[in-house]
Amino acid sequence: MEEREFFTESTEQRTHNLTCPKCGQAAEYKVTWIVRRKRPSLPRHADERDRARFAKAQSYMVRRDDKLSCVNVRCRKPFEITGLQSLAFLQD
Repeated sequence: MEEREFFTESTEQRTHNLTCPKCGQAAEYKVTWIVRRKRPSLPRHADERDRARFAKAQSYMVRRDDKLSCVNVRCRKPFEITGLQSLAFLQD
C-alpha cells in the first residue's frame, strides 16, 4: 500500500512575509503549498504493516514554490525562498 492512500491531497496559498535579497524590501508573498491531511480511516485492503504505518502518519504541508519574483516595481527579480522551511507538520 502506498503512502498516498493514507492522505487526501490539496493545494493552498498562504501569505508569508519575505525579504528580497536583491533590493532588501520586505513584502507579503503568496506561497503555494501541497497539503496532505490524514484520512479519518484506513482503506479496507490494508494489512498489519499498513495499520502500523497509518498509526504513525500525521498531516503535513510541502512547499511547492521554490522561487518568487520581487513585488518591488524597480526590482522584479526572481529569488529563491531560503528563509522558509519546505516541510511543515500540521496539528489536527
